[in-house]
Amino acid sequence: MWKDNPVTVTLVAIQVIIYLLMTLAGGSTNPAVLLRFGALQSAALQAGEWWRLITPVFVHIGFAHLLINSITLYFIGMYIEQLFGHWRLLIIYLGSAVVGNLMSAYWLPAGISAGASTGIFGLFGAFIMLGASFRENQALRMLSRQFLILVVLNIVTDLMVPGIDLAGHLGGFIGGFLLAYLVGAPRLGRVNVIERTLATLVLVAGILVLFIKVS
Repeated sequence: MWKDNPVTVTLVAIQVIIYLLMTLAGGSTNPAVLLRFGALQSAALQAGEWWRLITPVFVHIGFAHLLINSITLYFIGMYIEQLFGHWRLLIIYLGSAVVGNLMSAYWLPAGISAGASTGIFGLFGAFIMLGASFRENQALRMLSRQFLILVVLNIVTDLMVPGIDLAGHLGGFIGGFLLAYLVGAPRLGRVNVIERTLATLVLVAGILVLFIKVS
């Protein structure tokens, strides 16, 4: 488990440890504790705390939130780590969190948000990219379709259930899709140069626009 998927296991372990520390510090549903441990808040970003674009991915609100995200991250993370490689997984995961949290801060400026979902949706997006880029691989194409269905079902759920950060999820998904083109998947083959260039330009432009809007 650790030998084959060290990054995935480490990411899950970090969020579990942080949850335990938050519980000892006053509870993971306490707004003050959430902010102290790095939850996202638009006002904090505007005050210069830009590290909050990454830290919320390790912070969870309640045990159920932690459990669902940890299980999902573990299983999808194993797939992505095997297909992309260790460091590419980390770049996609954290980069997706940045894009997702920028989207969240823009669309929900008054709220506090946290959770691994921005990064997890980024991993979903990366898997969809594989299906689009390596269409000749029937197994990848079929799996990517299944993940796309899962993403659509999650988005429908987001629309029906109050309190879920839809903007963060969509931002993470788009970020992961574009980042996957940027980092590539050498274990599977070469990514089309034109597609990679376009994805990189869209990613950079999107981040700059969101950064300006949020600041």
